[in-house]
Amino acid sequence: MLPNLQTSQRLTIMAAGLIGAIGVMSAAAASHAGESRNLSAIAAICLAHGPVLLALGLASHGRVFNVSTLLMVFGTVVFAADLGVREWLGHGLFPGAAPIGGVAMIAGWLALVLAGAVSARK
Repeated sequence: MLPNLQTSQRLTIMAAGLIGAIGVMSAAAASHAGESRNLSAIAAICLAHGPVLLALGLASHGRVFNVSTLLMVFGTVVFAADLGVREWLGHGLFPGAAPIGGVAMIAGWLALVLAGAVSARK
């Protein structure tokens, strides 16, 4: 049983689990669907970000950590959804979705750097 977690932490942990599951399903689908580039990319992104989001959900403290978390969740979901829609429907989620998701993920990682720097000073 986890200690009492804030709602934002519980939601982050739930997002991490969902993103991790999507990563595994995408990896399996890619291996059975003739090496789909989109499914492989979804798997890589989700399997990289799921564990990070789990760690942030369990250990994050402070506004900058929360911003990092939100950016990573948003970016991962938009990026993976865009690639999934491209794979199965033949068009993107919306114009520029993948780059927006990618920039949000990068910004989330950079916000994590900032959160570490700010935490070190306190």
